[in-house]
Amino acid sequence: MNLFRNLFTSSIGRKFLMAITGLVLVGFVTGHLVGNLQIFAHPDQINGYAHFVQGLGPALWGIRLFLLACVAIHIWAAVVLTIESRTAQGSVSYGVKKWLRASIASRYMRMSGFVVLAFILYHLAHFTLGFTGSETFKGTLDPVILQHDVREFGIPLATAGTEVHDVYSMVFLGFANPLVSLFYIVAVGLLSVHLWHGTESLFQTFGWRNGKWEIGLRRVVAVFCLLYFLGNLAIPGAILTGLVEPAAGTAAAAELIAQR
Repeated sequence: MNLFRNLFTSSIGRKFLMAITGLVLVGFVTGHLVGNLQIFAHPDQINGYAHFVQGLGPALWGIRLFLLACVAIHIWAAVVLTIESRTAQGSVSYGVKKWLRASIASRYMRMSGFVVLAFILYHLAHFTLGFTGSETFKGTLDPVILQHDVREFGIPLATAGTEVHDVYSMVFLGFANPLVSLFYIVAVGLLSVHLWHGTESLFQTFGWRNGKWEIGLRRVVAVFCLLYFLGNLAIPGAILTGLVEPAAGTAAAAELIAQR
């Protein structure tokens, strides 16, 4: 009990909470990207994947509430630690203020965090709740029938003939809006910067970053964050530039044809 209380009452405990919740959220955004990249496959793939996820029922809401709790704890710990840091700095007078080996990512950590939070809220409203401000796909897309069985890493997710939501068209039409895509790209860029510094801090909190591993870990983290950004950039980028067009027979294809 004392150990649990110390997690919330001590600076070390709050740093540990930030690291643990940060690790969970890194895993989530990575998995989320893998799911979104299925937009480049046949529409059945992402539609079947979404159908499987939605079919989890109470388990899905349990996962959502767990992730929401992680976000809340992460933000709370960050705010408290920031206040503590400023209070400690305010008790000491400095003749000159300067950055102490601070990377670009760490300097703008708090700012990127606020933008990322705004992005998460908008992204949920846009694609999960359907509050898009547009009638194009405000939860009104007609269901579609899967033409093929859908598998993920060999695991069956949905069978041919199943009626599912047209998530493919929803995502495609959402990113066909330049303003939505621009905001998405900027936000994901800041999220990547946030992940860059946050993951490095996570390794330090767990004691995994030392003189022997530091350079290698920094490179691995930098490459991971770059790939994460490029993976997210590829989705709206390919849609906006026309490198990828919706499959024939989808609502996205019909909408694009109607606009031309």
